[in-house]
Amino acid sequence: MDPLPDHRFDHPIFSESIALIRQLLADQARRDAQLAGLLAGLDGLERDVLERCIHSSGDAQLAAGLRFTPGACAAGVAALRAGAPILTDTAMAAAAVAPMAGRTFASRVVSALEWGPAQAPAGSTRAAAGMAAALAELGAGGSGAGTPALAPVVLIGSAPTALEVLLERVAAGAAAAPALVIGMPVGFVGVEQSKRHLAASGLAHIRLEGSKGGAGLVAAACNALLRAGWLQAASTPSDPSVAAPSDLSAAGPASPVSG
Repeated sequence: MDPLPDHRFDHPIFSESIALIRQLLADQARRDAQLAGLLAGLDGLERDVLERCIHSSGDAQLAAGLRFTPGACAAGVAALRAGAPILTDTAMAAAAVAPMAGRTFASRVVSALEWGPAQAPAGSTRAAAGMAAALAELGAGGSGAGTPALAPVVLIGSAPTALEVLLERVAAGAAAAPALVIGMPVGFVGVEQSKRHLAASGLAHIRLEGSKGGAGLVAAACNALLRAGWLQAASTPSDPSVAAPSDLSAAGPASPVSG
């Protein structure tokens, strides 16, 4: 397949917004040497994630807190192109990434709450309990009968308890390492601690330092990788992961939901 131009995928308002974000970041970098160094150290995929997160949140200050382990974005793109499922901590995050997933690789998008109990267990949360069960099923090839298990891309935007369960189970050998963790739980209780644990985990991940985060931001990061992977695949001759060009303009306008 011949390479497809970005405008086949992006609404004009999205494209204009990204241009404005790039100009804003450039203006800020001229006044802030630390930010300039941070931006200069980002590769193309990391810039895509940063710009889409800013686009979805309206917060240009996110650049100072966004962290990537080396090769994390490339690992996420490779996994998505290979058909990895996307596991989220909440239905909101799943709903925010499902449209882009459907227009690109038709990725399976599931929320840990689909495995969660009706009531939160004592001392825990529905998202944490659901995460443990989801990891067990997906790790056993739950994407389909007879289908080898593909390590999921995991999005945590709301529940630090779900992130802690993920990290604990992987560390204990009870769950396989995800292809990528996008860890941006939002709030004040257990949030920064869970992010510190993620930083020390050795897992490929994208995280947002501090108390900021949310379903819209993790979806934005994942949507950036889905878009990048689809454009990569579309430019690869005879790539089986791309059946036909897809109009992703509906996923372009900024909002915490569309990402």
